[in-house]
Amino acid sequence: MTELWDKPDEDKLGELILYAAGQLLDDPTGGATKVNKVLFYAEFSHIRTHGVPITGVSYQKLPQGPAPRQLVPVRERLIADGAARLQVDQYFGKPLHRLVPLRGPRVDALSQQELSTVDQVITALWGKTASQVSEMSHQELGWIMVEEGEDIPLSTAYLPRRAAMSDAARRRARELAASLPDAR
Repeated sequence: MTELWDKPDEDKLGELILYAAGQLLDDPTGGATKVNKVLFYAEFSHIRTHGVPITGVSYQKLPQGPAPRQLVPVRERLIADGAARLQVDQYFGKPLHRLVPLRGPRVDALSQQELSTVDQVITALWGKTASQVSEMSHQELGWIMVEEGEDIPLSTAYLPRRAAMSDAARRRARELAASLPDAR
């Protein structure tokens, strides 16, 4: 199907991951799940506000909520290149996997508009636990309308953020999403 936006930019995703992880270092709840949700909400908020994604990468439905499909390979590349390390902290007796940047992000890869969107999302999610941000993401229609492991179409950013859905409405939403140009 035809893409609505330019090709996904995994290098930009890497810089966005470093930026979000760095901004969340002082957040006691700033682990991997939180970073995933910051990336998701920043990407989809930027589409809603400015009409284009930040990176254009695919987000998949996972049990804990949406995450970039290429997150693990991009994060592993950042670690292998010495740009970051993974640290396991404790948060109320539970492990919290935190990506610690070892270099600053290349912010020139991100526009001021994009950085502003990311900062707004970080502020909105600050201090919320992984469970809280996961539960919030489970209210997103894009996450609701696809099956686990499937891509959440970026175009679902234009759907209302929260709504009660019947099974019939969910089936109809899947049919409509399949007909959209960006059915990733």
